[in-house]
Amino acid sequence: MSRLAGKVAIVAGAAFGIGRATAAIMAREGARVIVGDYDADAAGAAAEAIRSSGGDAHSIHFDATHEDSVRELIAKAKERYGRVDIMHNNVGGTEPGKDTDVVNLDTAAWERILRLTLHSAMYGCRHVIPVMLQGGGGAIVNTASMAGEVGDMGLTAYGAAKAGVINLTRYVATQYGRQNIRCNAVAPGLIGTERANEVVLPPVRKIFEEHNLVPRNGRPEDIGHVVAFLASDEAAFITGQTIVVDGGAFIHGPTLVDMRKLGLKI
Repeated sequence: MSRLAGKVAIVAGAAFGIGRATAAIMAREGARVIVGDYDADAAGAAAEAIRSSGGDAHSIHFDATHEDSVRELIAKAKERYGRVDIMHNNVGGTEPGKDTDVVNLDTAAWERILRLTLHSAMYGCRHVIPVMLQGGGGAIVNTASMAGEVGDMGLTAYGAAKAGVINLTRYVATQYGRQNIRCNAVAPGLIGTERANEVVLPPVRKIFEEHNLVPRNGRPEDIGHVVAFLASDEAAFITGQTIVVDGGAFIHGPTLVDMRKLGLKI
C-alpha cells in the first residue's frame, strides 16, 4: 500500500514500542520518516531497520522535555525533506512507585511526568504547525491513553497528563482546522511494549486480558495502524477525535468478568 506516498512524517518517541511500530508502518505506506528519540542508538537502529526493508528513514536525537530540542527536531526534518506533513507526538511515561494516589505522589515526579507526557505533545504541536502551514496543511496524531479517560488507584500524574493530551488535541483541531491541519489522538489500552512488559506484572496483564473483549492484549502494531490511518487522506474528515484502541476493555459493564466466571449471560 502507499496511502502516505509523498508525505514526510515525524514520529517522536520512535525507538521502541508504539512509536517504532508506527514509524515502520508509515514507511511501508510510502512516507519518508524521521525517527526521533532520546535514545540515539535505538533510534538509529529503528531507522536502519526501515531502510533495510526498502523504506526511507532518518534518525534524530532529541529531548522531548525541552522545547528547544523539539523545535530543532522539526527544523532538522524540514531541512532534510523540505516539508513536514505528519507529526506523531508519542512521548510519555510515568514513574512507578512515585506516581501514586494524589495525597502520596511525589511532587517532583508529578512535574516530570507532566513535562514528559503533556508538555512534549504541546511542544510538538506548537512547532510543527507553522511548518505544516507553509506546506498547505498536515495531520497531527497524539498518543493519549485510556488512563486519561478513567480514574484509578494510582498513576495520578500520568492519567492527568494523558487527559490533558486528549483536550489539547481538541483545542489544536479547533484552532487550526480551517487552515487544513487536522489533529486527532489515539488512546491505547494495555499494549505489550517492551516497557509495559517490564513494569506490568504477568498477573496484572492477565487481568487486562480478561477484561478485553478480544482474546488477547494489544500489540504496538495495533496502535501503529490506527495512527497511520489518522495521518492519511482517508481520514481527511476526521479531526478532534480520540480513537480508543483497547480491545473493548472499557466499553462493558464492570461486572462482566465476574458474571462470565459464574457462567451468567445476563
